[in-house]
Amino acid sequence: MKLFYQLLLYFQKRGYYVCQRIADRIGIRAKIVRTTFMYLTFVTLGFGFALYLFLAFWMRIKDVIYTKRTSVFDL
Repeated sequence: MKLFYQLLLYFQKRGYYVCQRIADRIGIRAKIVRTTFMYLTFVTLGFGFALYLFLAFWMRIKDVIYTKRTSVFDL
């Protein structure tokens, strides 16, 4: 378990350092960059799921509206 925490700490330090360098280059706080990355991650995952639900709903409505009838007596 100690190895896991050491590995986690290593990646956190390197990942936070990337955000720090981006923030230094732009001239803002690193906390804002980290928070922005987290929010963008949640938004993009949520957007994909919402798009999937929208397309599933649209296909269902399309099937209800455009049903193929074999004759005029199938009303």
